Amino acid sequence: MINEIYIQSNKQMKSCIKNFKIQVSNVRTGRASPELLKNIYVDYFGSKVPLYQISNIVVQDHHTLKINVFDNCSTSLIRKTILNSNLDLNPVINGKDIIVPIPGLTEERRKNLIKLVRNNAETARIYIRNIRRDSNIKIKNQVKSKTISEDNEHIAQNKIQMMTDDYIKKIDLILLDKEKELMNF
Repeated sequence: MINEIYIQSNKQMKSCIKNFKIQVSNVRTGRASPELLKNIYVDYFGSKVPLYQISNIVVQDHHTLKINVFDNCSTSLIRKTILNSNLDLNPVINGKDIIVPIPGLTEERRKNLIKLVRNNAETARIYIRNIRRDSNIKIKNQVKSKTISEDNEHIAQNKIQMMTDDYIKKIDLILLDKEKELMNF
C-alpha cells in the first residue's frame, strides 16, 4: 500500500513539473518559436480549433513566424484571433500566408515576464507540497487502520519528503534557467 502511495505521488509530481515546463516554455523571449502560438484556438466553422490544425507554423527567421494557412478564407480570422490573444503580437497578411514578427523584449517587459515565471514556479511548488500533504494523510490513515507501524510511517514520510525536495529543486532549476534566458535576450 505504501508503494502505491509513492508511485501515485511520484506520478502527480512529474505531472506538475511537466505542466510547469509547458507554462515556462509559453513565456516568449523575443525568439520565434511555433510553441508561442500553441495555445491559440480559432473559431473555425462554429467550433474552437487549435491553430496548428488549420495551418502550418514555421520559423522564417529568429524574429519571424510564418503561418501557412490551409484554407484561404480563414486567413483574416486567424489574424484577428492572434491580435486578440494576450501575446502582444501584430500579424501581417502576406498573400495567403500570415507573417508574425516577434518584437524584442524591453527591460520592463523582461522584469514582468520574470515575475510571471516566478509566480508560476511558486504555484508549482504549492502543488508539490499539496501532493506531499495528501500522501502523508494517506500514510497516517494507514497507521490509524493499523496496516503499517509508526516506524514505517516515519520512513514513508521521510521518503515522501525527499521526493518533494527533489521536485522542488527541479522547479528551482527550471526557473533559474528561464530567468537567465530572459535576462540574456
